[in-house]
Amino acid sequence: MESIECQGCGVTIQTSDKKATGYTPQAALNRETILCQRCFRLKHYNEIQDIDMTDDDFLKMVSSIADTNGLVVHIIDIFDVDGTMLKSLPRIVGDKSILLVGNKMDLLPKSTNRNKLKQWLQASANSLGVKVKGVFLISSTKGYGFEELTEAMEEIRDRQDVYIVGTTNVGKSTFINRLIKQSTGANDVITTSYFPGTTLGFIEIPLDDDTALIDTPGIVNQAQMAHYVSKEDLKIITPTKEIKPRVFQLNSDQTLFFGGLARLDFIRGDRQSFVCYFSNDLSIHRTKLEKADSLYEVHKGELLSPPNNETLKHLPELEQHTFKLTDSNVDIVFPGLGWVRILDGDCTVIAHSPKGVSVSVRSSLL
Repeated sequence: MESIECQGCGVTIQTSDKKATGYTPQAALNRETILCQRCFRLKHYNEIQDIDMTDDDFLKMVSSIADTNGLVVHIIDIFDVDGTMLKSLPRIVGDKSILLVGNKMDLLPKSTNRNKLKQWLQASANSLGVKVKGVFLISSTKGYGFEELTEAMEEIRDRQDVYIVGTTNVGKSTFINRLIKQSTGANDVITTSYFPGTTLGFIEIPLDDDTALIDTPGIVNQAQMAHYVSKEDLKIITPTKEIKPRVFQLNSDQTLFFGGLARLDFIRGDRQSFVCYFSNDLSIHRTKLEKADSLYEVHKGELLSPPNNETLKHLPELEQHTFKLTDSNVDIVFPGLGWVRILDGDCTVIAHSPKGVSVSVRSSLL
């Protein structure tokens, strides 16, 4: 019997084991669109089910690209560049042409300097040893930037397959659905959701008689905040609209809490502005540094929320990262959560983030 792939996630369909990946009832094979039970429930009820595949299984599957020919389109999340740019990309995909695509541009303020952002992304890729043929800025949900990107893809692929590669939760499937809609008018062909690991196998969409656009499973990066929070909290910290900067005038010895998932202590420096770029739904709380530890212990999960109770079961302890800043106009970046722009230099801050989610400093994007 010829194998059948789920049209939502790409996994091989089977009808014998309800608990195994790819299960669907026998009767569902008669439907025009065949989905595994997991994709069916995700699409119609927004429910996510556990799967019997490991992080290494996903990485091994994607690494098979190295033995093929084609163009690689590396999708990253503009809102989480540090957490979604794959440092190991050349090793994973082999010696292929790579386009770097920053998705979710609709989330950044309209004042964002796009040319400056593209130059910064190019430099960031170069510093990691990822040589790219071009950098593009898009919004998969709004359709921004697609015409320029698709023209470049068609030119550079040279009648070869196109592999869409990225970490979990960067919007790869939404990206492909937008391409399909633009070319055929069909909506939501591939299953998408907030939750990491939606695509379980290669999904091929024909480009012509001989080549295809191929959606690959998301590669897991444990440094992303998404892997430590519940489904409900992930919805809160994941922006869905243009983020509105929130400005706090701080004196030294004051603290900002970002929910109860991270915090920033202003240790030394003149009174200045801290501009916060986080999901509009994430609460930010200011307090005195001397009260911060006790506030966190007493109110995390309540006043300082998220985390909710489910997240608290898995959230690592917060660890400190001290930064002595001399340059002005820099960002303190919390991967998968957001960043804080500090306008003046010559100050010391301490960032707190869950162990394993490394905070970094960069020149301001805005």
